[in-house]
Amino acid sequence: GFCLRESLFERLGSILPHHIKAKQIPEIREREELRRTSPFTEKYFPQTLDHFNFNSQGNRTFNQRYLITDRYWLKGHGPLFFYTGNEGDIWDFALNSGFITELAAQQGALVVFAEHRYYGKSLPFGLQSFNVPEVGLLTVEQALADYALLISALRGQLAATRCPVIVFGGSYGGMLSVYMRLRYPNMVAGALAASAPILSTAGLGDPSQFFRDVTAVSPVCLSALLSLLLPDYRRIQEKLSLCKPPSSPEDIYQLNGLLRNAFTLMAMLDYPYSTHFMGNMPANPVKVACETMLRASGLLENLRDTAGIVYNSTGALGCFDLYSLYVQCADPTGCGLGSNSLAWDYQACTEINLCYDSNNETDMFPPMTFGETERNIYCSKRWAVLPRPRWLQTQFWGDALSAASNIIFSNGDLDPWANGGVRKSLSSSLIAVNIPGGAHHLDLRGSNDADPESVIKARKTEADLIAQWVKMERTRLRTPKQ
Repeated sequence: GFCLRESLFERLGSILPHHIKAKQIPEIREREELRRTSPFTEKYFPQTLDHFNFNSQGNRTFNQRYLITDRYWLKGHGPLFFYTGNEGDIWDFALNSGFITELAAQQGALVVFAEHRYYGKSLPFGLQSFNVPEVGLLTVEQALADYALLISALRGQLAATRCPVIVFGGSYGGMLSVYMRLRYPNMVAGALAASAPILSTAGLGDPSQFFRDVTAVSPVCLSALLSLLLPDYRRIQEKLSLCKPPSSPEDIYQLNGLLRNAFTLMAMLDYPYSTHFMGNMPANPVKVACETMLRASGLLENLRDTAGIVYNSTGALGCFDLYSLYVQCADPTGCGLGSNSLAWDYQACTEINLCYDSNNETDMFPPMTFGETERNIYCSKRWAVLPRPRWLQTQFWGDALSAASNIIFSNGDLDPWANGGVRKSLSSSLIAVNIPGGAHHLDLRGSNDADPESVIKARKTEADLIAQWVKMERTRLRTPKQ
């Protein structure tokens, strides 16, 4: 789905046989080593449980995790670069957003990556966090207030009250960066919102756009292959290496969802080098998928191996378990697995509108409808809530953004989320940066020899704008208060 809910490590941890220990998986060892050698220190902040109701929790707090490094900071002077954490473990974002630390080194910034409430280790009620009514404190507004409080506290503790704050985020985190600039412009001087689908998630636009764009960035060679899944259940099990034969239309629907999700992830993560972000992806996974589909062996076997790029990159799985590899939820692009997927499912049932359909006419996938009716039925049954489909348009301005300022909206043209965001500049300080050949928030990733020229240029544009915003904010902060 959106961003990091479906990490390979969670997925493997939940489905690998016991005899394949986690420590034997090289990707997990590599990730632990990256944490150990990163410049970040992990800390916790006593965060207010409920910012908006003085009676419900009083002034009770929970431990919100954040990562911080002052390695590059010109103490008391350099800006604060603050990553607005999104739907996953904050370490995964910190280890996959090297542009922010590269920019901090250039501009002498303090860097903070803050974890979103109800994700990773920032669970307000521990294991009870996903019960009703405890889950009710999981809202966009509460998360933004968390970040505002944390920024304010850190600036006070570190004698940084005169240090300009720039927020950064990718995907849902990019939406949160936009919202921070709209909601707390007194505190946040500017925002870099990478691959932020702020329009489509507010219920604006065409519900068929997302899977049409997944199809557009996937090569023609994949087209219509998913219609091969005829109801010969035993043959499907054998050819696709399923652990159990499908035995009902529901199982086939689940299989279609699992395969559609694999193509979605490869389209989003079509980076020009191998990555360990939402799994263990080869360089140019869409090209690899195309080559796999065009091999001389049978089409269904090729489809199995193509899905295996996402679900079986280590080769450790002997068969695909339909219901443990992919879980249907209120986000048809996938919620992932583990506790992070529960949090995202709840958000997709309340404020974040993800009513996206595939139809097999404008896209290559089987018809799978997820409109307001389906969302209402699912969400009332799963979480005892009814979504408010247009709330984000009211609360965070929808497409009426012209009164805002100092926001960069960056999007790569390989990314199926791009057309759900802002693709054209709205003013001289609401700037769209489009990245030909760029996948999902490629510009936030660290420099790589395989980077296309377009992303090098985009990062330069972003760096120059941020330097300008910091300079303007310094002037504002120096002006004596009346």
